[in-house]
Amino acid sequence: MKKVFALGLGVLMSLCLLSAGAGAAEKSLAITYVKSPLNIPSILEKRLGLLEAEFGPLGYSVSHPEITSGAQQSQAMAAGSVQVANCIGGTSLLIAAAQGLDIRIAGIYSRSPKSFCLVVKDPAIRSAADLEGKKVAGPKGTVLHQLLLAGLKREGVEASRVEHIEMGIPAAVAALMSGSIDGALAAGPLALKALEGGARVLFNGEGLVEGTIVVGVSGEALKEQGDLAKRMVDVHRRALAYAEEHPEETVKIASEETGLSPEQVREMAKLYDFDPTVRPEDLAELERTMRFLVDEGLATRFVDPASLVVR
Repeated sequence: MKKVFALGLGVLMSLCLLSAGAGAAEKSLAITYVKSPLNIPSILEKRLGLLEAEFGPLGYSVSHPEITSGAQQSQAMAAGSVQVANCIGGTSLLIAAAQGLDIRIAGIYSRSPKSFCLVVKDPAIRSAADLEGKKVAGPKGTVLHQLLLAGLKREGVEASRVEHIEMGIPAAVAALMSGSIDGALAAGPLALKALEGGARVLFNGEGLVEGTIVVGVSGEALKEQGDLAKRMVDVHRRALAYAEEHPEETVKIASEETGLSPEQVREMAKLYDFDPTVRPEDLAELERTMRFLVDEGLATRFVDPASLVVR
């Protein structure tokens, strides 16, 4: 009888341990995966399993939802279905924070002023001043929107003198190619597609906007895992170290993931600064972005970007 009792107790304890283990494995950590235009850190993190290696031992099951829109990443975080927006525009994050979402900045994802541009086809359009009375299409409340207004302001052109049509980048480029608009706000491969189709860059973000992309983390997730932000930055740095140590393999992987040719990957990679360190100039740029959002009525209140950075 004692043997039967001991055996039963052993089975019960084993089941309890298995149940506890299963519970620990069920902790979910959804980290968005945005591979385009050329997000090398994310591409390597996913392909090499770096995030699983970092968070798996802590009992997390990592998923990689492909949500490319900054607004949709914010909405998913508000719904609790995403814990890390691992490549979200500074504009989108600041709008969400101004609306009351508990979202923090773990680090900078990238800076790429030259990758954001306004492309045109009409040879008569030689500067932003020539856009008066013209139609320009592109997404509003984004880095590209900010680029357009900054480019017009530099030339002394009132924004009201240019018709800005709300449109996604693919549709904007297609509209430019068909001749139904005069300018398209574009970035990455779609900008390359426009150039290959006969368009040219009127101006890019250089000297106007930095194109700051950040790593956003949920405040709720930080309460559960206090070092979540630090761990995300650590993984980002490991991806960069791999890229530096294995440049050709990185080009191959990025080419496979994005559909870009190896040569396009090499050329586009030169446009990006993926250092995750939050520099004083990054905070200054994010503050300019915040003021732009408030001035344009895209954010209801001013939020100090420095207060959002996880220290």
